[in-house]
Amino acid sequence: MVAISSASSENKATFRWTYIVLPAAILLLSVILTAFFYRLLPDEVAYRFSGGEPVSEFGRGVVIAWVMVLQFVFALISLAIVYIATNASRRLHIDETDLNRSLFTIMGNLMALPQIILFFAMLDIFLYNAYQINLIPLWVFALIVMVLGGVILGVYFIRSIRQSRRLQGKSLWE
Repeated sequence: MVAISSASSENKATFRWTYIVLPAAILLLSVILTAFFYRLLPDEVAYRFSGGEPVSEFGRGVVIAWVMVLQFVFALISLAIVYIATNASRRLHIDETDLNRSLFTIMGNLMALPQIILFFAMLDIFLYNAYQINLIPLWVFALIVMVLGGVILGVYFIRSIRQSRRLQGKSLWE
């Protein structure tokens, strides 16, 4: 197989920030959004809605803490997944190829899907409490994100399978 080599040490898989660029960007956007809206939020923040009207409230600090902790957790999970995968491939003497980089990118950026949904929920909470504006229902947005995420993942997997077949074809003739 082309991707496995025990002799070469210069082409080992290494961690790249591009493997987790989406979770890191969403985390950064969440921090910026929270900093912007913090002064605009009332002491009691409505966080759950039914028919566009608030149903439940919590203190501003509690809502912000929950949202930000979850964003950090998703970003850390993404970082851990990529770190473990790149270290495992290095220990198994698997060379870094375009296919491996694609797979590491998919694995690391996959956590962006729940982060995007959480970001939307946070934005909806902040907009309602600051300006009494409601966005589309969360379930509609979550459905859109999951469908688009599935399509994007499907495209990446098809590209990876094609690339894998090309690599296997080259190794048979070399």
